[in-house]
Amino acid sequence: MNTIKSAVCAALVGVSMAFSAATPTHSQTLTPPPAASEMDNAEVQKLARDILRVGTLQRNGVMARLVERGDTDVVAALIQSLRFLQQDPWTVTAALQSLTGENFGGDWNKWMLWQEAHPEITPFEGFDAYKEWVFTKIDPNFSLFINPGVPHTIRLEEITWGGVRKDGIPALVNPTLVAPTDKAASYLDDDELVFGVAINGDERAYPLRILDWHEMFNDVIGGVPVALAYCTLCGSGILYETDVAGRDAPFDFGSSGFLYRSNKLMFDRETNSLWNQFTGKPVVGELVGSGIELKLRPVAITSWKKWLARHPGTKVLSIDTGFNRDYTPGKPYASYFNSPDLMFPARVDNTSLEAKNYVYALRLGEAEKAWSLNLFADDMVINDEIDGRKIVLIGDPDSRTVRAYESDGLDFAAHGTNKEILVADMNEWRITEEALVSGGNKRLSRLPGHIAYWFVWQNFRPDAETRFQ
Repeated sequence: MNTIKSAVCAALVGVSMAFSAATPTHSQTLTPPPAASEMDNAEVQKLARDILRVGTLQRNGVMARLVERGDTDVVAALIQSLRFLQQDPWTVTAALQSLTGENFGGDWNKWMLWQEAHPEITPFEGFDAYKEWVFTKIDPNFSLFINPGVPHTIRLEEITWGGVRKDGIPALVNPTLVAPTDKAASYLDDDELVFGVAINGDERAYPLRILDWHEMFNDVIGGVPVALAYCTLCGSGILYETDVAGRDAPFDFGSSGFLYRSNKLMFDRETNSLWNQFTGKPVVGELVGSGIELKLRPVAITSWKKWLARHPGTKVLSIDTGFNRDYTPGKPYASYFNSPDLMFPARVDNTSLEAKNYVYALRLGEAEKAWSLNLFADDMVINDEIDGRKIVLIGDPDSRTVRAYESDGLDFAAHGTNKEILVADMNEWRITEEALVSGGNKRLSRLPGHIAYWFVWQNFRPDAETRFQ
């Protein structure tokens, strides 16, 4: 079992014990709840909490009253409770079976997938307060994100705990970068992967072995405030501009500790709103309805050797981050990355690709399209279009490297001997991070895209076009 999954399991045990610490013993008695026909919302909310704060015998009575009441509005609370009753789930699963007609036993993942597929099953009034109560038993700071009346555009019942507290995965803020010749850069191996970014001539490399532990950096590159929002669970590192028109300062982002369909929910420190990492939009909190959507910037995953060869003047993240972490490549997530399975529940359509096959996603406003990385196995150059707009993509599936550019209708091909050059219309075009540049200094702009696992693309962008062959 990998490091992160072990930590999550240990955390679950600890939270379960925390709930049990406030639990009456089996010899204690509770005031019997009123008859189902007389049960008001306040009593429903109390019983939902009692599932986690009473012992097994009392829980049997709570379940009986909720089942007798016969309303599926408690199903979300039952599924939430199941997460923390893994050693004693049976009364809850029996109630779930009675209320839904489904039988997934004590498998929390399967119940979550069922819940995702049934948005018509809505929770009782006050579920937001119940959710806050549950999560603040883990970390009191979670009330900053979920609290009574909080605006939201995603279902609160689908927000799950990722196994860490607020900022338990600490973001890097204006981290130290050094020259490749610096001793603090000697940890890098040629073939290891980095996030490569170049803005206004400012070239940076952020190794995945470090970002695996931090999943977020807030930095200024080439004078542009940006954040790399990296969701290790969905294989996507997305570079966003954080300076938004009409706001006094750039957003500063961190990791909330929450997930939605196995995708991280980041938060901004100004309003404590939760943001969908994959869309760059606020989904819970003060900024819901603001119309804000972060602007994407190009980022490339590539090997350190290839990035350094193309950008000898680059700076690279120092291993001296100020945090005590084992930055051995793959240390926290090697088992997850090498497994076909997901760690947290999210519905997957495996018809075209497996859940953790990689795609390259391109998002240009309302126009969105993805390409399977397998397409680049036979030819590094793909001429295509998105929403009628002619583009060219250059890819290497071995290093997960894809860059996309405007093509101006030209038909590009690989040079043959020099992989840093493309040819089109009998002219050579040099590949740079910001544009394709011809000998006559004509430029074709780079387009903002990123790598992701198939499951997250098809989950959050089910209607977008994907090219498989």
